[in-house]
Amino acid sequence: MSTEIVEQAVQDLKVEEKNLEEQEDVVDPWNVTSSSDAGVNYDKLIVKFGSSKIDQDLISRMESIINQPVHYFLRRGIFFSHRDMHTILTLYEQKKPFFLYTGRGPSSEAMHLGHLIPFVFTKWLQDVFNVPLVIQMTDDEKFLWKDLTLEEANRLAYENAKDIIACGFDPEKTFLFSNLDFMGQCSNFYKNICRVQKCVNVNQVKNIFGFTDADCIGKMGFPAIQAAPSFSSSFPFIFNDRKDIPCLIPCAIDQDPYFRMTRDVAPRLGFQKPALIHSVFFPALQGAKSKMSASDVNSSIFLTDSPKQIKDKINKYAFSGGGQTVEEHRANGGNCDVDVSYQYLKFFMDNDERLEEIRKTYTSGELLTGFLKKELIEVLQKLIADHQQRRSQVTDQVVRQYMQPRKLKFAFSS
Repeated sequence: MSTEIVEQAVQDLKVEEKNLEEQEDVVDPWNVTSSSDAGVNYDKLIVKFGSSKIDQDLISRMESIINQPVHYFLRRGIFFSHRDMHTILTLYEQKKPFFLYTGRGPSSEAMHLGHLIPFVFTKWLQDVFNVPLVIQMTDDEKFLWKDLTLEEANRLAYENAKDIIACGFDPEKTFLFSNLDFMGQCSNFYKNICRVQKCVNVNQVKNIFGFTDADCIGKMGFPAIQAAPSFSSSFPFIFNDRKDIPCLIPCAIDQDPYFRMTRDVAPRLGFQKPALIHSVFFPALQGAKSKMSASDVNSSIFLTDSPKQIKDKINKYAFSGGGQTVEEHRANGGNCDVDVSYQYLKFFMDNDERLEEIRKTYTSGELLTGFLKKELIEVLQKLIADHQQRRSQVTDQVVRQYMQPRKLKFAFSS
């Protein structure tokens, strides 16, 4: 083979690799994929979605207002993007009310680690700002999108509610609801859904969510159901019929299309635009090219996993950024940007100093992959065992308490 042919082949390979790197990440409420081992390019996503990056100025302002350090999710860039967070902080400074809204789509019996992220952060926000919280269980969505009966989707909502309650939310400040149940309990909620549906035409919903003529009509109407809890008037028993109380929505950034639509229609309805704070995706064990999936047992660490299952999954499936051999690793070090065990520790190890020590020693090649995985296994075994213990205390009666439409521990003048 001539030198020219070899050089051309090498050049073609480089071009192919460059084109692969430049491929657009796919991020929507149902699909998250990236061509990069490091995962989604979040800086590009901020530009594409038109949100704002959480910078040091915002973090410093928040710390000065709450008089304590921010959650390490903010320090480490796990929550990295926002819409109107400064507005929320100004409301808090002025002692004006706002509320929190987040949710869960109950598609499986057991939630996985990635599902915990918005709830862990929302719990911190609730504690710090002392505000009401509404949590929407979109069992109707999962009926429309998955191969589930209505009854099964509703049952899963109540099962998943136990995991959410186990995160420690204050029952006097938290209302958790199933769409399938709450729709018939509160006419104000349904009225707001209808108002939103009338503001968005079919072409708009197709462009925003990628729906096609083959999708059932239920899917096209669903975004309005996820939008409605953004408005305080959807919960008259909490907010005393007020429609002017803003909300802050902590969520993964794949949910942003719902709330871009919501923010567009809110002024036309005389409602406040919801503010948002976005998290990155929790990577699958196999790497950050896709997010963890509840439908693939080997891509996920579930909240029901035993200590042995956690150990076996991490040792067998967790993508390594280390060298192929000990010698190679010692010489070149590990790549923390793609190493799943290190990325998981960023989410769940709250000791900044220890995490930085791990990063330095792994990057230098001093710390081997096996020891990094061992550290993660110990962290997750304890975290999940503690969660399972708390969940075991959540009875059906406790769930009903959280899901009963009721006045919370806040007074709102009409």
